[in-house]
Amino acid sequence: MSDGAARECDVVVLGVGPGGEYAARKLAEAGLAVVAVDEALVGGECPFWGCTPSKLMVRPADLIAEVHRADRLAGDAHVRPDWSLVAARIREANHDWTDSQHVEPLEHAGVSIVRGHGRLEGPGVVRVEKDGATTVLRATRGVLLNTGTEPSRPPIEGLATTPYWTNREAMQVTEVPERLVVVGGGPNGLELAQVFRRYGAEVTLLEAADRIAAHEEPEASDAIAAVFGDQGIEVRAGVEITRVDHDGEFRIRVGDDTVTADQLLMAVGRSNNLLDIGLETVGLDPGASTVAIDGHMRAGDRLWAVGDITGKGAFTHVSRYQAAGAVADLLGHDGPAADYRAVSRVTFTDPELAAVGMTEQQAREAGLTVRVGLAQVDRSARGWLHGPGTTGIVKVVEDADRGVLVGATVVAPYGGEVIGMLVTAVHAEVPVDRLRTMHYAYPTFHRTIEAALKRLR
Repeated sequence: MSDGAARECDVVVLGVGPGGEYAARKLAEAGLAVVAVDEALVGGECPFWGCTPSKLMVRPADLIAEVHRADRLAGDAHVRPDWSLVAARIREANHDWTDSQHVEPLEHAGVSIVRGHGRLEGPGVVRVEKDGATTVLRATRGVLLNTGTEPSRPPIEGLATTPYWTNREAMQVTEVPERLVVVGGGPNGLELAQVFRRYGAEVTLLEAADRIAAHEEPEASDAIAAVFGDQGIEVRAGVEITRVDHDGEFRIRVGDDTVTADQLLMAVGRSNNLLDIGLETVGLDPGASTVAIDGHMRAGDRLWAVGDITGKGAFTHVSRYQAAGAVADLLGHDGPAADYRAVSRVTFTDPELAAVGMTEQQAREAGLTVRVGLAQVDRSARGWLHGPGTTGIVKVVEDADRGVLVGATVVAPYGGEVIGMLVTAVHAEVPVDRLRTMHYAYPTFHRTIEAALKRLR
């Protein structure tokens, strides 16, 4: 059935993750008539199943580790891990997986929320269906896409009929399993493997690539793998899972071996939600893996796109960055084109793995004349002061022809904060000669940057 005549507005935001939420509010505050469409929770993956709840797990898990370290530095200390505190804080933060805390500020700004599955039907037109009812929205200025992602579900024999976890189920856990297999050595898999290990689970981490954190520097992968080994996490890289069975326990077939567990967490990446949003009605390929955009997030006639679906970085901060650019363009404001040379990223393991820009391999594949500097955090004054077991690296990648950094990686306690200076260096193209003559406060973790710069060769 149809609700009748088409509804007119200025802008339709199709998908209300962090970027769509930001754009909808800013456009409404600028006086435009904005309709935001989503069939799931307004706010998207990050606050409900991603960034926020996972970090609410990471923080107490890190505290448990700190208590254990205190024995060697401060005196006898004990902690009795209690997962119920973690689960309760997650429920509190996201209001038991309800989205009123996101909807109400949008509505206060003047945004109209429409629930249901939205689909493009030509430039500026979105059809929304829910429970047999249809609403047609016509946007005079256009449509902003922010349809986001969902967990990838690999076609492993037997997997679909088992009660395995993705990150979504993991965020709602009320009890820690005794034995956990984590498949996937990317950010989600690494963070959650360490969290559940610190809460008492026996953890095996399986990765198809030849190393964990495969998209980062090999030195970073080695550092995290060594830490995981010391913490009792079994890491198996370069393996293939051929079958999964479940009859009260999971049996994961890995090559000629079978790994058993009480729970299986699949953390093998994300799939962009592009298959059924009507891309073909606006001249785009519905089978494409991403939506191509220009520097102002334009994807076509009266069409903009932001977030993971653009392929510019599957991070909340990239989505928000793009949303600001799309808002400016929709409002007719001049501004610089988007710049992705210094996209930063942090995996919140302990130590944290943070990076910006290109890896050494990417820089060489781009044809740059590359120089690399590597320094060990444990050999720095702060590393020694921080205590036994402190480890990590700082690696910098220079375009030697221009004398500027094009990438950097930090594995260190608070690595996500240490990377900030290097993000500025890459983004602003600060000459390496100038970076070498800076003051680096003693004794700090970021002083290891100075050591890495001195080793450029």
